[in-house]
Parts: sequence; C-alpha cells; structure tokens
Amino acid sequence: MGVSTDSLEDNKEFAGKNHIRFPLVSDKDKTIKKRYGSGRVTYLIDKKGIIRFKQKGVPDNRAFIDALKAMP
Repeated sequence: MGVSTDSLEDNKEFAGKNHIRFPLVSDKDKTIKKRYGSGRVTYLIDKKGIIRFKQKGVPDNRAFIDALKAMP
C-alpha cells in the first residue's frame, strides 16, 4: 500500500492517472508519518509489525522481492 498525507480524493485521482493498482492510504493527521518518517521510503512490514525491509528513494525491486520471499 502507499501512504501519503493527501486526501483520499487526491489519492484516488493520483492512482487513476498513474495506473496504480495497490491501495493508497490517506494519512491526513500524519500518524503514520510520525511513526515511520517522511519522504519516499519503502517499508516491508510483517504481520507482527516488524520492519523487514526499508529503503529510501525508489526501491531496488530485486532486494525488495528477496526480502518479501524471506518473510516468515
């Protein structure tokens, strides 16, 4: 999922324009931003809330997929 501080309406418009097929969440009150930080960051978080992968900027797809496969 993607998270931004934009409104749900803005996220929906952005997803449509950019053909995004995964959910975009609105963090208007910045709760998520306060917990994980700001900027373009990719996290892979398991069901227990443990961060298994983190990369600033656009993620290295191979590294992300390898981390995803290694998740318990």
